Amino acid sequence: MGETPLIDAMLAEHAELEKQLADPALHADAGAARKAGRRFAMLSPIVATHRRLASARDDLGTARELSADDPSFADEVTELESLIAELETQLSDMLAPRDPHDGDDILLEVKSGEGGEESALFAADLARMYIRYAERHGWKVTVLDETESDLGGYKDATLAIASKGDSADGVWSRLKFEGGVHRVQRVPVTESQGRVHTSAAGVLVYPEPEEVEEIQIDESDLRIDVYRSSGKGGQGVNTTDSAVRITHLPTGIVVTCQNERSQLQNKARAMQVLAARLQALAEEQAQADASAGRASQIRTVDRSERIRTYNFPENRITDHRVGFKAHNLDQVLDGDLDALFDALAVADRKARLQEA
Repeated sequence: MGETPLIDAMLAEHAELEKQLADPALHADAGAARKAGRRFAMLSPIVATHRRLASARDDLGTARELSADDPSFADEVTELESLIAELETQLSDMLAPRDPHDGDDILLEVKSGEGGEESALFAADLARMYIRYAERHGWKVTVLDETESDLGGYKDATLAIASKGDSADGVWSRLKFEGGVHRVQRVPVTESQGRVHTSAAGVLVYPEPEEVEEIQIDESDLRIDVYRSSGKGGQGVNTTDSAVRITHLPTGIVVTCQNERSQLQNKARAMQVLAARLQALAEEQAQADASAGRASQIRTVDRSERIRTYNFPENRITDHRVGFKAHNLDQVLDGDLDALFDALAVADRKARLQEA
């Protein structure tokens, strides 16, 4: 196999990280400790598989020597050859290019689109779906900003979703496929004739940088406005100008945050969102340069540009990118998304192996 130089580098890095994580000095910096822990968690299964493979190859050499004198060892040779082939495949798969953000937390935005009030109600359904999925996995969800419609839907909402602890497979590894246009087919609550309508909502997902300082943001490029919070938010809402709106002038990106308790907290959170969006924009532009014509997550929140359809009359969910279809829409909206995300992850893995 041709993985030896890469494996040697990973073994050395894994050993070094193990030493660092055992040093109390590292844990004085929570961010650095978490970053090291995630990298260690990502490398550990690769190292374990490599060690199993090396051991199996040693055993095979011994078994072949023994079988030359004693034919009863032939079965063991066959079993070890099969195991080695399986481990080699596993290792090759593990060494395929990996999304560097897979261990990251995320920021997720839901926006209503075509369909007016019905679209806003569906956007709220999507937000609840992601919150329930996060709860199933023990993740923390913080609603940073929300603009409600007249009937209690979401014109837009921003969620921060964070895992607990260090993991090679974080929130991004599961929810990164959600960016795009989501189409719904159902009888709206505003429909008096019982007719099925089609509307759409958009979802944007960004990996959250470990530190805002990692993203270069020039303060002179920002316009910061403060205003009075509205809607949900607990004590302090509508009593002080604690909500913050940040406009990044070079890109036109606008970020608002109003659900923290103080203006300072809202500004810090808004800066996190802005940093994540700028990071995603830079990476998308770099990828577009590498492969001309790459589409962004959402060009317009239009019904025709959908990644997924939620059909209520048939209790059906269809993901149009991988052909996934299931008739358990009620369960999906209650956060039961793993079967769908598994199918998307398998397709993504195959694509990465083809690129390798």
